[in-house]
Amino acid sequence: MSKRVAIVTGASQGIGRSTAIRLARDFSSIVLVARNRENLEQVAAEVKKAGAEPLVIGLDLAKPDAAQQVVDQTLGAFGQIDTLLNIAGAVPQIDVFDMSDEQWDNGFALKLHGARRLTMAAWPSLKATHGSVVLMSGNSALFPKAPYAAVGTINAAIVALAKAFSDRGVTDDVQVNSVLPGPVMTGRRRSYLEHWAPLHDMSVEEATQKFPAEAGIARYGTPDEIAELMAFIVSPAAHWMTGSTLRMDGGEVKSI
Repeated sequence: MSKRVAIVTGASQGIGRSTAIRLARDFSSIVLVARNRENLEQVAAEVKKAGAEPLVIGLDLAKPDAAQQVVDQTLGAFGQIDTLLNIAGAVPQIDVFDMSDEQWDNGFALKLHGARRLTMAAWPSLKATHGSVVLMSGNSALFPKAPYAAVGTINAAIVALAKAFSDRGVTDDVQVNSVLPGPVMTGRRRSYLEHWAPLHDMSVEEATQKFPAEAGIARYGTPDEIAELMAFIVSPAAHWMTGSTLRMDGGEVKSI
C-alpha cells in the first residue's frame, strides 16, 4: 500500500467511526478526530486491525485553534494529508421558534465553521498531494422544516461551502464534494427512538419501522453503507468528480 493519509472528524461514533475503519483498507494512516478520546481509542484499535496506522486527536473542532492543531499533529506524525473527511457536527433538532441564539451559534460553530477552518488549514498539504475533501451534509438541506430548522439551515450552508471550496479546488487540483445521507441508524438515532417510542405507546421496533415508512423508504440506512460511498468518493477512480452533492438516502428524495 502506498503512503496515503486521511483525516476523519467525528470519528468516535456513527458514520465517522464506520468511515475511519473502512478507509483503513485503502489508506496507510488514519487520523481520528473527535471530542470523546475514550471512544477514539476504541476506533483506533479497529483501524489498526484493518491495516492502517491510527493517530488519535481528542479535540473540540468548534474551538478556533483546534483546526490548526489537527493539521500540525498530522503533518508532524505523517508528513502529508491526502484526504479530509469533515463528518463531525451533531445539530440539535429543535423548533425554529424555540432555538436560542446560543444553540444556533453552537450548531454552526462545529459543523460549519469547524469544517471550514480545518479545510483551510489542511489546504496547502492537500494541494501538494492533489488530495480530496468531503463535507458531510444531509437531506434536510433540501427540505428544511420548522421542527428541525437548524439542521436544514446548517446542512444547506455546508453544501454551499463545499461548492465554494470546489471552485478553488479546480485551480489547485483539490477534489471537494459534499454528501447528503438520508435517515441513517446511528447510535444517536437509536437512543432517540428508545426515548420516543414509550412516550407514544410504541415498541422501539414499531418506531423503527414508522419513520422510514413516513419518509417513503424501506428502512434506515447504515453507517457502513455511507462509509462505502465515502471510500469511493476519495478513491483515485473518482478524482474527476468534484463540486458534486451526492445523495444516499434509500429513495427519500423523489425530485429530479
